[in-house]
Amino acid sequence: MSELENITSLLYGPGEVMKGIDMTWEQARDCVLLSDHSCWVPYCIIKDWVWIDLSVTDHEREQLLAAGIQPVMIYSHSVLFDSARRFDVGDWVRTSPLVTFTEGCFFRTRNSLYVLVGDGVRKRADLSTVMGLQ
Repeated sequence: MSELENITSLLYGPGEVMKGIDMTWEQARDCVLLSDHSCWVPYCIIKDWVWIDLSVTDHEREQLLAAGIQPVMIYSHSVLFDSARRFDVGDWVRTSPLVTFTEGCFFRTRNSLYVLVGDGVRKRADLSTVMGLQ
């Protein structure tokens, strides 16, 4: 497959359905503000998201885990709210790798907390394909 076909498949092809939090963005924001999460890092509420398990070798996985991150990233077609105003409503976003995933909707990276609203899909891709998303 060409890189363009890989990107198209990642963005629009079928995947395993994953549940996010079933709330409006305002309710999700209130949920973050009432939790301990809001004091850690800026947060971004997203929908239409893709959970991407990165295809890595065992050695690469060990290196990532030793660095405190997991070989998982999120791509979202639609930002609903960003507490630090890094993204406008409707922008797309690609996260850095996962540090922790809690409560079925809080995807934390080293620098941000992403709140996954609504259903998403889970897929596997090479890092080069994920980094080609723009």
